[in-house]
Amino acid sequence: MSHILDTSIPAHTILRGKSYYLNIRVPKPFQQYYGRIIRSKLSNDRDEAHMYANHIVGILKKTWDTKSTNHIDVERLIASAQPKTYLMSDLAAEYISVRQIDSKPIQVALRSLFAVVGDRDVRSYTREDARAFLHELNLSGNKTSTLRKRLICVGAIINYAYQELEVEKRNPFSKMIIAGEGRDAVKRGTFTTEQLIDGYQQAFTSSSNVQLLFPILGETGCRLAEIVGLRLEDIDLDKRILDIRPNDKRRLKTTGSERSLPLTETAYLALTNALEYSNKEWLFPRYIKEDGCYATHASNALAKWTKRRWGMTAHSLRHTFRDRLRAAEVPLEAIDQLGGWSSVSTIGSGYGQGYPLEHLRKYMDAIELDIMH
Repeated sequence: MSHILDTSIPAHTILRGKSYYLNIRVPKPFQQYYGRIIRSKLSNDRDEAHMYANHIVGILKKTWDTKSTNHIDVERLIASAQPKTYLMSDLAAEYISVRQIDSKPIQVALRSLFAVVGDRDVRSYTREDARAFLHELNLSGNKTSTLRKRLICVGAIINYAYQELEVEKRNPFSKMIIAGEGRDAVKRGTFTTEQLIDGYQQAFTSSSNVQLLFPILGETGCRLAEIVGLRLEDIDLDKRILDIRPNDKRRLKTTGSERSLPLTETAYLALTNALEYSNKEWLFPRYIKEDGCYATHASNALAKWTKRRWGMTAHSLRHTFRDRLRAAEVPLEAIDQLGGWSSVSTIGSGYGQGYPLEHLRKYMDAIELDIMH
């Protein structure tokens, strides 16, 4: 039996050139709102035009049958009936904006993803795409911890998209197995008390404001970007308090990263010295550009010194800070609050306002170093 192609014009449409238009006569009582005939472009595809026309005419007739005088915007109705594409890049930008998080890790992950499987409708990605993405990350020589972070970034965006778009589908980037995960991990070193004192003393005698990052990081436990992206208004030397909060050049890693820190004497001196290199707005203006905070540049500059001298990066200062608090028998929740770490110790750890500043100051005083000996 031969197949006969249906070339008839769908009901309530007309064909002009290659395009199908909605074409419906309006009942007299409603012509004052719509005119005698409603005519709007639907689609170049016959089947799509048929679907849109049926949908729109059905809504219009129901409205007219109820004698409603509410005017329906037909153009907007057509636009709402047409299928939308939801690009991964668009949903990622929305996710970053809603969550107010640092965009850089997500951007790095998406660059790798798009290089392999493209920037597509977020609903179209498959498990095969996830495997191709993981394979590409492996070929780039990344550590397994980095692979997991990249997968988590992509998976988080898809989870968000599925929730917003009401997609009932398993996230193809979830529960991916990474061969040898964790076996390539290298335990990050920590600084001894002698090394800290040595580094602090050299930073104070150096003419480089980059080296001043060493005692500031060591005595606050902050992430490097948190310090490099400080505004002057975040520093209160009179009260000896440092406020870590997001700004238009630097977001924070998590919502729990926003916090206030009492300053030790060493941190106070280091910040005082660093202010000599500041401008009217930023503590480290050389790393603040129009498009954001270039903390990586500061990290690389500082690492040249710390790696050569101790074989460690500045991030080891953050690990050392936690060890110092732990050794001083500071409560775990207070440690997490001081460092902006996510507290997972107990169910109740997220309740309340946390430790007041006077208590935190007592804990910071307990780890104060004597650098003047």
